Amino acid sequence: MSVLSKGLIFEQGPIRPPSEATSLLLRFTRNCPWNRCTFCPVYKGTKFSRRSLAEIKRDIDNAAKIVEEIRTLSWSLGEGGEITPAVVQQLMIDPRANECHRHIAAWMYWGTGHVFIQDANSLIMKTDELAEAISYLKEKIPGITRITSYARSSTLARKTIEELKMLKDAGLDRIHVGLESGSDTVLKLVKKGVTASQHIEGGRKVIEAGMTLSEYIMPGLGGRNYSREHALETARVLNEINPHFIRLRSLRIPDFVPLAEDVKTDKFVPLHDDEVVREIRLMIENLEGITSTLTSDHIMNLLEDVEGTFPQDKPKMLKVIDDYLNLPDHERLLFRLGRRGGALRRVSQLNDLSLRTKLERALEDLKKEGEYESVEDVINDLGNRYI
Repeated sequence: MSVLSKGLIFEQGPIRPPSEATSLLLRFTRNCPWNRCTFCPVYKGTKFSRRSLAEIKRDIDNAAKIVEEIRTLSWSLGEGGEITPAVVQQLMIDPRANECHRHIAAWMYWGTGHVFIQDANSLIMKTDELAEAISYLKEKIPGITRITSYARSSTLARKTIEELKMLKDAGLDRIHVGLESGSDTVLKLVKKGVTASQHIEGGRKVIEAGMTLSEYIMPGLGGRNYSREHALETARVLNEINPHFIRLRSLRIPDFVPLAEDVKTDKFVPLHDDEVVREIRLMIENLEGITSTLTSDHIMNLLEDVEGTFPQDKPKMLKVIDDYLNLPDHERLLFRLGRRGGALRRVSQLNDLSLRTKLERALEDLKKEGEYESVEDVINDLGNRYI
């Protein structure tokens, strides 16, 4: 007889940062309160709504009960309360198990103790209610080691240091912010709804409150017209904030985002992959006086190994970029095809004769098939599939 309760569920939102892949996901607010960014496809067609504290606590209670049930299942299988592959496998076939059971089982199996609060801007909640929800979460679910959330800079700028410290004391450890650009021109162009000064104020407050800050940057967001301004102003803002992490998320423009309409009318001219790489180089070159760690942890970024901690790793990051830019045209094309197709992660892999042969054949086949007008169209299509 199953030890699982079929009706135990809790809400989860659609996305989380890549660095939260092993986190327990719990939804405190629904969707995005701004939802006008022209480059973002995630919450379009949805309405933002707040969840009551009672709702949130009920979800936490259900998650806690699921944790207990999975422990009980482990004991019943002779696994001594440990979450082993045998326990996870049983949850795959138990008819009473649902997606919430499986999600928590994976979380327990990974054992990170990380929790990510969804959706796009949880800090829009009243500070005392959010603090109470976080405290309740830590009280009810054992083994939590880190709690993280997305937040908008405009929301953070409106919070006082005392409010943010209250959240830190309750257990909120890390904030992820979509900075995207430090250029007011670019921010206005893509309807981000925030200014460079708010980015700086919000980011500094998070750090002063004692929390870890991740700032997400979107290379390519200025298009061809504002690429240089985008790079230089983003570097300036990051220099003023000195976040713990700078995370690159290169722009992709699938047909279903509002920015695609600007592309069709030539209001926005996207950058070629190589131009995006040069833009990233310009930004990194102008990052000074910071101790941030830069990561390129997403397939949308062409050069995954542009990463390191400032100031000591800056020359290494610039070398990775220069090594790519100094490749002959055909070599860069091969790498881009392999990277967007998921076959390559680093430029050095082009030295693998077997991989290189497969890429050369794939390139020739694409040229013969005629399904796309050009290889560039193929590469763009492959890149957009990761959104």
